[in-house]
Amino acid sequence: MASHQEQSYKAGETKGKTQEKTGEALGTMREKTEAAKDKTQETAQSAQQKAHETAQSAKDKTSQAAQTTQKKAEESKDKTGSYMSETGETIKNKAQDTAEYTKETAEAGKDKTSGILGQTGEQVKQMAMGATDAVKQTLGLGTDEGNKEHGSSAPDTTTSATTHATQRK
Repeated sequence: MASHQEQSYKAGETKGKTQEKTGEALGTMREKTEAAKDKTQETAQSAQQKAHETAQSAKDKTSQAAQTTQKKAEESKDKTGSYMSETGETIKNKAQDTAEYTKETAEAGKDKTSGILGQTGEQVKQMAMGATDAVKQTLGLGTDEGNKEHGSSAPDTTTSATTHATQRK
């Protein structure tokens, strides 16, 4: 019997050692699993952080590019506006100069025309007076001194009044 107890004891001892080794193996596997899990989480967080930083960097670069483009567009607009303003001002000045020249030319033409018309009117009056005097002499009315003075003073008054009217225009 002693041998049966001894066998039983050895079987129990073997079983205990097996359980202990199994427990140790399971513990080691758990530790390795936890370590792998932790490492995986760290790697994932690191990758996520790297992706976030890359995205932020791309966003910043895009924003800077957009601001630069906008700034260049504004500068271009300002240059164009300035050029257009200068061009518009130049055109306006030329138009004013042309209008002034046209006005002066028209006034000079008007004065010249008024002078010519005034002279022509004066010549026509003098010819009419000459014709009137010739008709009076032919009819014998030109010998009367009172009529002669009266006839010569009337045209002078008319001539004087017409000359003043022409000059006022």
